[in-house]
This record gives sequence, C-alpha cells and structure tokens, in this order.
Amino acid sequence: MSLRIRKLIGTVALLLLIAGYAVAVMLVGMLVLPHTGKLGELLFYACAGFVWVLPAGLLISWMHR
Repeated sequence: MSLRIRKLIGTVALLLLIAGYAVAVMLVGMLVLPHTGKLGELLFYACAGFVWVLPAGLLISWMHR
C-alpha cells in the first residue's frame, strides 16, 4: 500500500474516530454526569479529553510507516 493511500485512509479514520468518540463522550456525560457534582464533571471531561490521544497516536504512527 502506498504512503499516499495509507495517509488518506488514516485521515478519514482519524476524523471518524474523533467524531464517534465525541458523540460517545457526550452521551455518557448526559447520562452519568447529572448525578455527580462539578468535581465529577471536571474529572470526567479531563480524562475523556486525554483518552482519545492513544488510539489517534497509534493510527498516526501507522499512517507514517
């Protein structure tokens, strides 16, 4: 597979990953967070903000192989 095609596939996959992850985090936030306080919201969104970096990093490293 050429590098150009791999980057195209990786870019589309990365956009889908981020969009799907954002929707999933919003759904979990709507269902779970009303029962927690402000500190719970802060911790949830702080953790959720960093969790997507690992799969995105793996995808980006695959794109540049």
